[in-house]
Amino acid sequence: MTRWVALLPAEGSTAYDRADAAAGVLASSAGPELPGSFGGRGASWDLTSERPPAQVAAGLGLPGPLDAVALTPVRARTVPSPGPRVKRTLLLAVRPGTPEERVARLEADLLAMPAHIATIRSWALSRVDQGRTPGRWTHVWEQEFADVAGLAGEYLGHPYHWTYVDRWFDGEVPGGGIVEPPVAHLFRWSGRAVLVGR
Repeated sequence: MTRWVALLPAEGSTAYDRADAAAGVLASSAGPELPGSFGGRGASWDLTSERPPAQVAAGLGLPGPLDAVALTPVRARTVPSPGPRVKRTLLLAVRPGTPEERVARLEADLLAMPAHIATIRSWALSRVDQGRTPGRWTHVWEQEFADVAGLAGEYLGHPYHWTYVDRWFDGEVPGGGIVEPPVAHLFRWSGRAVLVGR
């Protein structure tokens, strides 16, 4: 069973939300991106399945092609919380040739965020499985929030974010700048938990 993130056009994306009824699918959640998202295609689809998203979609008669990445978990935490939530997905690409020790420091700084930022509920950090889905993305950092304010306010504006995380994305910071622009910063509503069973 593999977790996948797929990028879709916004039109018709809610049909993918019902893919959890398909054979070999453990969980499915999809929906259009909210204003403020960038770098995607209009919607995102989170899928846990024995088959790749394109095969699941084709079996349901849903359109493709899909931009999808297979995820290899690094670490995750599920916090049970009922009701709707904002699912945020950050796809990023570490510059080729970056020493593994610096990649590990980036991952450690991302993984420390939930200890500092109270609005993060469930979260997951994954590496992209380049064997199954080769491409520019190397990592996917996901969180769930009670509302958009928890992401746009507390998360993005937190001093920990400015001090420890932003440097990895800024080529002007000595020792930082290992993440190549652009990134994909996507967030949407989900009526149920997305990051479960991790």
